Amino acid sequence: MQKIIFGLFTFFLFGFAKAQTVKVLVADKKISMRGLSVVNDKVIWVSGSEGAVGRSIDSGTTWKWITVKGFEKTDFRDIEAFDGMTAVIMGIADPAYILKTVDGGDSWKVVYENKTKGMFLDAMHFWNEMSGIVIGDPIDDKIFIARTFDGGTTWESIPPQYFPVAEKGEACFASSGTNIVALNLSEAVFVTGGLRSRMFIRNDKFEMPILQGKESTGANSVAVKNIKKKPTIIVVGGDFTTKDSTTKNCCITTDGGKTFTVPDIAPHGYRSCVEYLQKKNWLSCGLNGVDYSTNDGKTWTWISKESFHVCKKAKKGKAVFFAGNGKIGKLVQ
Repeated sequence: MQKIIFGLFTFFLFGFAKAQTVKVLVADKKISMRGLSVVNDKVIWVSGSEGAVGRSIDSGTTWKWITVKGFEKTDFRDIEAFDGMTAVIMGIADPAYILKTVDGGDSWKVVYENKTKGMFLDAMHFWNEMSGIVIGDPIDDKIFIARTFDGGTTWESIPPQYFPVAEKGEACFASSGTNIVALNLSEAVFVTGGLRSRMFIRNDKFEMPILQGKESTGANSVAVKNIKKKPTIIVVGGDFTTKDSTTKNCCITTDGGKTFTVPDIAPHGYRSCVEYLQKKNWLSCGLNGVDYSTNDGKTWTWISKESFHVCKKAKKGKAVFFAGNGKIGKLVQ
């Protein structure tokens, strides 16, 4: 009887994951999209290369495409949207910029500029509509961090003496805008890659069982479940030059980084983004497809071989969207 019950339970989990798939909504854009913000089930924003920003207010059925004037060559690798009219975009480097729109993308204001040699912004995250953070690659072995407390209208770097110290060859990946995320209502957790791959929480740094040792290896994305309680944290990555490898591409901690476990069945390749959905359900995507977990990351099911850089669940809603090289997708059942 126990074997029968276990078999039925396993079948249910497998069947649930298999029922999920990805519908491609846009497939013909000549840009790479790594920025994605899903405000609710109807309002979605994306950002990417060649100064591109896209917005949909009808659940991804139709899109308004914008090339930000004066930034036609800028790679906007992250975006945070607050409604159908207001959004903040992050231009990574040469120089690094943050811009804001309040009119649906018709006009943009430069709200932050940094011409420091070597400056390269990786990701933004907002706790709410006012409080946000941006993280950048190390300069002089110190990881750059700036904060906003007015919805991205103004930004200030934290005092340099409080910049986290990186080791040689350690940096952050600007692969999906998700290597930093809220840990609780006031703090963030971020992950690094390269020659070293670590998790940073406050002043603590934790080694992770994630592939490391080369410029192309390490943690790419982190997501958190239960920020008001004891959090479950899942990290994904790998080596973006070996998209099909499952070696050390995912790890899980439930005690704030003190210990880590690895999945019994890992995501099926390098993964650039992980997202918590609901209950024990998580999603991860990368160059060779999309994986779904129904048991807090213990096992992952390959539900689509469509390539995407980033996946996000609606901040106010249930819809889940993807963005990648030239295309946008939606999770469907």
